[in-house]
Amino acid sequence: MHPFVSKPTSSNQRRPGLVGLSSPEGNRVETFESEPLDLESPDDVALADRMKAGRDKIISEIKKQIIGQDAVVNEILLTLFVGGNSLVVGVPGLAKTLIIRTMAQVLDLKFNRIQFTPDLMPSDITGTDIIQDDPQTGGRKMVFSPGPVFTNILLADEINRTPPKTQSALLEAMQEHRVTIQGRTYDLEEPFFVFATQNPIELEGTYSLPEAQLDRFMFHIIIEHPPEDEELEVVRTTTSIQKPQFSHTVTGEDLVKFQELVRKVPVSEPVMRYALNLVRTSRASKNGAAPDFVKKWVAFGASVRAAQYLVLGGKARALNEGRYHVNFEDIRALAHPVLRHRVLTNFHAMSEGVTTDQIVDRLLETVAVPASGM
Repeated sequence: MHPFVSKPTSSNQRRPGLVGLSSPEGNRVETFESEPLDLESPDDVALADRMKAGRDKIISEIKKQIIGQDAVVNEILLTLFVGGNSLVVGVPGLAKTLIIRTMAQVLDLKFNRIQFTPDLMPSDITGTDIIQDDPQTGGRKMVFSPGPVFTNILLADEINRTPPKTQSALLEAMQEHRVTIQGRTYDLEEPFFVFATQNPIELEGTYSLPEAQLDRFMFHIIIEHPPEDEELEVVRTTTSIQKPQFSHTVTGEDLVKFQELVRKVPVSEPVMRYALNLVRTSRASKNGAAPDFVKKWVAFGASVRAAQYLVLGGKARALNEGRYHVNFEDIRALAHPVLRHRVLTNFHAMSEGVTTDQIVDRLLETVAVPASGM
């Protein structure tokens, strides 16, 4: 099944009786009757409980190496549980690479890091054919030498420092979990994730990621400087002997099962429509129905993939909090990391210093949450 094809709802699942929905253009709040939606089988419920316990254990292990950055760790975990890829942005020295590497160590997954540079070639990522001596025939033959993309977690460090031709070499791997070289297709080992990093302050000599590739990242995760007490603890621990030992309570095989479970979590029609309304409201519609701030500041709104990731991320967040259904707060909590790289601002926004996060704030204010108990 394609990763974005939803699982049909079984006839015995209870859905809320819909009375009304709010319009994305106004603040009108309408009500509907809601009923709880649960997972279908006891095995799924047991796996959900195991996923929540595993998540808590992963965080506990991560804290042996990483001080603070709880929101960042949580968004990375949601990426893993959904089976997506994420863009991590922060100034140098904030442990972007260390967090991803530590996550791979805790999960006992294979990890590769690629330092993206202007002279990096696509074959440096995917691999290439090489000539090798054949001891049986005494002749030579072409043998495929896999590149660093053949791993479980790939860190594309400073991805915007390499030209678009090389950046695009990751597209097939990110979307299809396979690579094609010389007309031959090679499947990547599951689970497979790409985390790309960018430095927001050094833009000279960089190449902006194409919108098509940006859209394939589930989250745009921002790492900021920690509070003073946490920063002091970072200095203290990193200037002493530190050799943490990690226990592996969650494996790659577990992650694959968790990803399948996430897609089984039911979502009520109103919650799904709310996610879609947020996305649709970000677009400047041809009939002029978009909010004034969208018309003024937005060049291009979010694609349908944003709604898909809002729902998928909401499912994973619900399970992480011990719930078996998605509520409106799950969608709202993920609006910024899902939308901030998909809503493209125009010249007016840039000249007025309006950021995409501020536009997302306005979207959350504009699109009313239906009145319900969810």
